[in-house]
Amino acid sequence: MIKDYVSDITFQNLSHKHMSFERVFRNIEQFMEKDPTGNFKLMFGTDSQVFSRETRFITGIVIQQERKGVWACFRKVTIPRRMTNLYERISYETTLTEEVVALFTDEKKDSLIDIVLPNIYKGASLSIEGHIDIGSGKRNKTSIFVKEMMSRINTIGLKPKIKPDSFVASSYANRFTK
Repeated sequence: MIKDYVSDITFQNLSHKHMSFERVFRNIEQFMEKDPTGNFKLMFGTDSQVFSRETRFITGIVIQQERKGVWACFRKVTIPRRMTNLYERISYETTLTEEVVALFTDEKKDSLIDIVLPNIYKGASLSIEGHIDIGSGKRNKTSIFVKEMMSRINTIGLKPKIKPDSFVASSYANRFTK
């Protein structure tokens, strides 16, 4: 059942359409294997856009090697109605991020850790972050959701990031919601 669900999820980027999660994971491994002494950040985040008859959600996966480049892809989910309630939309964005993170089982995360582990003393590192498209500023309508959404991301073992540090959600995913 879970295997069927995973096989139904596809990702894309500017170079490839309809990538399976296994293909995405292999691309991340290959990116890291090019320089296993690097400082890597594996980041996830979702943004949404409300249109006249639907709401589009984009969940980005970005693997970044500090000062050396990135590899990224995204998953698109369309809900066939206008989701105008801000809490509902922010909560669903977080849920979609959680769904994609759940594909990275302990076995998969261990595989990524195994790439950098032999090089820790050479400065290699891997951190995993969850980017949320909300801000804590007094004028930000989403600030009342910060504590709850950060707690959800923290609970699944990711370092939560909000605006202005949540670029996977607020910039990368946002770009593909239009």
